[in-house]
Amino acid sequence: MIRLTLANAVRFLIARQHLIIVMSVTYLILTHDWLLIGRRLRPHASMWDLTHVYLGMAVTLLAISFSITSCIKGKWRQYFSWLVADFGQVTTDLRGLIKGQRPVAGGKGLISLIEGLGLLLLLTVGLSGILWLLNQGSSAALMWRSYHIGLAHILMYFIVLHVICAALHLLDFIKN
Repeated sequence: MIRLTLANAVRFLIARQHLIIVMSVTYLILTHDWLLIGRRLRPHASMWDLTHVYLGMAVTLLAISFSITSCIKGKWRQYFSWLVADFGQVTTDLRGLIKGQRPVAGGKGLISLIEGLGLLLLLTVGLSGILWLLNQGSSAALMWRSYHIGLAHILMYFIVLHVICAALHLLDFIKN
């Protein structure tokens, strides 16, 4: 029998962070056209506005947690090898792409670089949304709104790239 404890709940969430983020971000993207938020969240905001704000904050917390769990025990070097000027495997992957070879997932290569940039992008989208909310009613709110929307659009393009990379990674499993 599985005991429902806080530790078990945390382990469950950590194991499923990626899936929860994917589902939540999908909802946020699919419903973003239904939002009516400008300088401030209206007193009688719609369900779409409220779910976007609160789910967005939850995704930001999950993104922070996911970043931490992705980077512990030295794994940050896999996703952020550029921070220590280690471009060896990325360069090899780019040369391979020119020759028509797919980059291999894992290690410090191109796919890991893309994943690391995605983590940073997800964090900046969430943090810009939170800063927009914290600056409600001020002119800074409109600035953070603009940043949030621009970064969210870049995130949408990144998601397409991420899905392509994931599909290419699945091809490696099918071939073996």
